[in-house]
Amino acid sequence: MVEKTDGQLPAREGPDTVGEEPGPAHAVSPDSAVSPGSAAAPASERTEPSGRTAPAERTDAELLIAASVLLADAALTARQSGAELTGALFSWRFGLEAMRRPGWALGTAVACAQALTRPSGLGFGANGGLVGELARMAGNMAYLRPAKVAMAVDAFALRIKAAAAEHPHLDAPSARRVTDAVVAGRRLEALRAMGALVELLGVTRALTTISPVIMELLALLGMLDENPVNDDFSWVTLAGGVPTTDPFLGLPSSVLRFLNPGPGRAERAEPDPILSKVLATSHNDIVSYVNDIGALGNHGLVLLRRVACADGAVRHVLLLPGTSFGLLSNSTPQDVVGAFDGLLRTDTTYTRAAKKLLLRAAVPPGSELMIVGHSLGGLTAMNLATDVEVSSTYRVTHVITLGSPIDGKRPADHTTQVISLVNKHDVIAMLDGRGPASPHDLPESWVELAWLDESYDYPLSHAPQAYSDTLRGELTHYREQVNKLISAYDGEVVGNQPYMLRDK
Repeated sequence: MVEKTDGQLPAREGPDTVGEEPGPAHAVSPDSAVSPGSAAAPASERTEPSGRTAPAERTDAELLIAASVLLADAALTARQSGAELTGALFSWRFGLEAMRRPGWALGTAVACAQALTRPSGLGFGANGGLVGELARMAGNMAYLRPAKVAMAVDAFALRIKAAAAEHPHLDAPSARRVTDAVVAGRRLEALRAMGALVELLGVTRALTTISPVIMELLALLGMLDENPVNDDFSWVTLAGGVPTTDPFLGLPSSVLRFLNPGPGRAERAEPDPILSKVLATSHNDIVSYVNDIGALGNHGLVLLRRVACADGAVRHVLLLPGTSFGLLSNSTPQDVVGAFDGLLRTDTTYTRAAKKLLLRAAVPPGSELMIVGHSLGGLTAMNLATDVEVSSTYRVTHVITLGSPIDGKRPADHTTQVISLVNKHDVIAMLDGRGPASPHDLPESWVELAWLDESYDYPLSHAPQAYSDTLRGELTHYREQVNKLISAYDGEVVGNQPYMLRDK
């Protein structure tokens, strides 16, 4: 229905950009497609044996992504084949048949074992079930790389190469040293390379440089380490799903439920003078909403607005700020633990507190509601829209998110208009597994407005002010596009009530 749009802003010039001259973004040798660190073609022409010149071959990001999809499908198929073969070999039916036909059973078992362990077969591809998982764990700890893993690694490597076509900083030697080491499974070398990148560029610019492929790098680290329990993160990322475990220890989302167990609470609050001044001039404009969110801060405040709209209807707008990075966990839902919880689950302390806010504010059932959120606030906005109880009580007409990893979530009401604003230099927005090089797309009804603005490094690129500056500057047309989509909320603001949300 609405096409997704990309924007491009001018990159900063000078030595502060990367610290070294990036290599060509597209030109590579034909043999270098799989390895993100392969040498780029040095010239725009090459000489054939006959002496004639011909245009140099160039990598096409779309072709790299297409090849990555094929390899990912092959890797997932090999994984499934290994699970089915392992399950059949150790099933009770095979055991019964072995008692009847021992000679046939022996030959079958040998053939299955060869298929599961030979390099020409699945290359130690046992998995699934108790026996299969024990065998897989043993293979992990013994550094055995089955065919499924080899194909998955190549698929991720192609994604990284495709991302470098759009983000030339990834093709700089210092950045390639990091990605090459991760693809090769050399973690100590990757650590040294990352240290050198930080020393060269500083922490924020180093994080910004690798941010376009952060999910690919995390998935590769999980897939190639000796830890056998964090592989699910890598496979879900490869398949384009939303991970439900962390990439380092493999802790499931259920653990976060115990770390973030608060029932949620909402209490009316009075705005301070600065917030009052900002809200006094606020109106139905995406830049105004972003500025309001910035003024609310990250210490538990949210805002419920009541609007007497031009068509005579009374509608409500809920503004949700993001995470405070001061502490891992605090007394509000806006903490780091809450951020991971919101990414992996939908029923969180933040959503429970927001639902209690709507009840406490006596928002009439059936009211039209627009939810605007930044970072964790955007995640929570989508989690509220995903909640069947919320969608059946109110009509969630719009969800607008800024810098939020929401791509794996879907609203319960298919008529809810989702508008996602993403700066591709923002690390947080990539944590849903769908980075710039991801082959997975969004529903046609969504509006995703994405751009590449290198004016700010992370974490400044993630701040509400960075999004506000961009929408007021080079990308004013995006601002106008969003405002047109939310024009039903034009009218007089008749209520601005801040609420303090608490875990308990």
